[in-house]
Amino acid sequence: MVRSGFGKRFGRLALASAAIMLGAGGITEVSATPLTPFRYEAQAQRHCPGDKVVWLDFRKGVYYRKGQKLYAQGFDGSFVCLSEARDSRYRGSPLGLR
Repeated sequence: MVRSGFGKRFGRLALASAAIMLGAGGITEVSATPLTPFRYEAQAQRHCPGDKVVWLDFRKGVYYRKGQKLYAQGFDGSFVCLSEARDSRYRGSPLGLR
């Protein structure tokens, strides 16, 4: 059987990835906080009572805090908990408060 160059590289890459994931003696568990989007701000606040609620713009990949110009604006967003947005690697908007 003849293996292509891609197949050889892919096999080595998969082997290297497996070795990195196993690390020193065991598998490392990685858990992420699930992102729970809500249509209404009050729903999000009930979901995370000890956290702030932000508007997450999925298209831009940023979140806006209450008081920012684009908070709760647009069709490509939802209300989420600030900690969940940060854990999901979304970034805060560089735009200031109004």
